[in-house]
Amino acid sequence: MNKKILAVAVASVLAAPATALAQVTISGIFKVGVENIKVGNPAAGRTQSSQVRMDDNSSRIIFGVTEDLGGGLAAIAQVDMRFQPEGGGGPAASGNTWVGLRGSGFGSITFGRHDLHYGKQPDDLASKAGALHASAVSLMDYAAGGGGGAAGAAVAITSRTANVARWDSPNWGGLTLTAAYSFAPFGSENDMAAGANQKGNALNINPAFTASNWQIGASIWNAKSEATNAREEKANVFYGYYRMGGWKIGAAVNQSEITTAGVVSSDRRAFTLPVSYTTGAHNFYGHYTKADKDDAAGFAGADNAAKMMAFAYVYDLSKRTSVGVTYAKISNNAAASYNFFTGGGALGSPDSIPTAGEDPQLIQGTIRHAF
Repeated sequence: MNKKILAVAVASVLAAPATALAQVTISGIFKVGVENIKVGNPAAGRTQSSQVRMDDNSSRIIFGVTEDLGGGLAAIAQVDMRFQPEGGGGPAASGNTWVGLRGSGFGSITFGRHDLHYGKQPDDLASKAGALHASAVSLMDYAAGGGGGAAGAAVAITSRTANVARWDSPNWGGLTLTAAYSFAPFGSENDMAAGANQKGNALNINPAFTASNWQIGASIWNAKSEATNAREEKANVFYGYYRMGGWKIGAAVNQSEITTAGVVSSDRRAFTLPVSYTTGAHNFYGHYTKADKDDAAGFAGADNAAKMMAFAYVYDLSKRTSVGVTYAKISNNAAASYNFFTGGGALGSPDSIPTAGEDPQLIQGTIRHAF
């Protein structure tokens, strides 16, 4: 539930007649878990195969701004601040942060940072107090045999895309369309730097149709870096779900290709089957996800397929507060090194990153409070 703070101009302070200022809303989540991470089938050189740690699950504070400009037009902006309650870290405004216009006839146009393409599968496991690490993103949005969850294996950055101009359509009887263009998806604008004679950009098209109890959608992603031939990504996701009573059953297929230095360095398909059931304050989540062997020539003869199973039980203490426990395991084949989502980056720890053939698993107890 958003807490609304309405700023109103005071006539005694302003020289001009009193005018209502923009409406500001403050919302967000605190989400922290304590987990045991264990690496099964450890490699010969591994000295640490398990640890108990406390992890942030992408806590945030969001400031939303709306100013009514009249005639159905409004100015809109958002600052999404990610932080880590357990350690006090986190860069300001690193989340979905943007500014733009919204109109009753054309939808909205925004400029800034946006989540694009990744995470489109209908996987609700991490939506309340389920562990973020256990999201199907772990396999669905990484390629090249997983790469230990490294940035080089990530498709669509698996985080916010920078330098984005985005259009979100109105809702046309259930049909919506997002079209986004990034002028430099992988970092700073370096088009004019020495050796960067390729104009980096990314395009994302995401149509979806949502009915009362079902949805189908697709996401098309095409991106290339500033440096000539350094990196190009082409990916497609097709997804959907069906609700029946307290049940929600979904499916998604992801086909991703990465080209490096002009050569296809990864070409793999992944799919996921998420299921959830809710009754009263009790929420049950699970998914089975599989990444097929990579078909790129560089992986010829390498068995880098992987599969993942995850389960979570979440109990709602109120509409805003929930607690949960999650179990998840990734089974990597001999040449695969898929890792839990965010498990090796700012929200994880380097010693938990799997090498080829290792099988990470976790048990996490989580508390989440939304405001």
